[in-house]
Amino acid sequence: MSKFIGYVGTYTKGDSKGIYSFTLDTKEQKITDVKLAAELGNPTYVTVSQDNRFLYSVVKDGESGGVTAYSIDHQTGELTKLNYHVSEGASPCHVSVNKANNQVVTGNYHKGTIELYSVNSEDGRIEYSQSVVAHEGKGPHERQEKPHTHFSGFTPDEKYVVAIDLGIDKLITYEIKDGALNEVSSISVRPGSGPRHIAFHPNGKYAYIMTEISNEVVALSYDSNNGSFTELQTISTIPEDFTENSQGSAIHISKDGKFVYAGNRGHNSIAVFGVNEATGELTLVEMTSSEGDWPRDFVFDPSEKFIVGSNQESSNLVLYARDEQTGKLTLIDSDITVPYPVCLKFLHV
Repeated sequence: MSKFIGYVGTYTKGDSKGIYSFTLDTKEQKITDVKLAAELGNPTYVTVSQDNRFLYSVVKDGESGGVTAYSIDHQTGELTKLNYHVSEGASPCHVSVNKANNQVVTGNYHKGTIELYSVNSEDGRIEYSQSVVAHEGKGPHERQEKPHTHFSGFTPDEKYVVAIDLGIDKLITYEIKDGALNEVSSISVRPGSGPRHIAFHPNGKYAYIMTEISNEVVALSYDSNNGSFTELQTISTIPEDFTENSQGSAIHISKDGKFVYAGNRGHNSIAVFGVNEATGELTLVEMTSSEGDWPRDFVFDPSEKFIVGSNQESSNLVLYARDEQTGKLTLIDSDITVPYPVCLKFLHV
């Protein structure tokens, strides 16, 4: 298989109308067929179910926000709206779905909440909101005046849900018990660092948090017995002498567990780290230009021989070849136009 369908969540400002789809041809090494897949307000984060039948997106609908469900046409990538669930107030910034496709969880930056939804695994529709938890506290930075949940997702074993809160410098672990989210553990990172997203190592023993305010990766060990984390290392994702505004964005890890990639908005780069699989610690390999302004996200294609990046403010996607031995990236094309792109996802293979 050499052609893979991907999706782009966007901010619907300027020319942007919603979720876009594209095709990556790995044989020709190019991205083609960029088109609007679904018209939707601010679908800034999307996720695809494990069986590729459904896509879930955050949505802004007037003064309300929530999550929308779509069915996916495998051949064309076309999206058909199933239903949506919104509540009053700001829309979420992150959405994840479990492997059984019967639960979706969102994180809401503005509300500082995490919300669990029940999903019909057969038809993909969102049934109802099961549980909402509001975080409490604040941090020392001016942007940490209150909780700001930036990530919500399932641990690899799906025993727990984790939330990353930029406003209170915390990772919080929840257990789903009797349909409700119950906190079982939490860990604080350095005050003022502003944690944003997390990526789990495929061995299930380590996890890596990207901080937005301090532009660092925090390496953690993960104990699946009780959902707790222990800090191992903190490493910068930008050069020491870079003093202009930069904000950490996405973090992803290769399927073989050998490399971690982290985005920097402002420094406009993707930092590549090698993983010591014995200790979980990271070593910087290189920093590669994002070939645009404000790199919000990037994604491995299913073969992991390529990475596609999104630059929000310059409205372009970037295609890189990825060396699986060294982790290094080589630019192929940076002239793929998508308006205000944020999140990137491929259909699973």
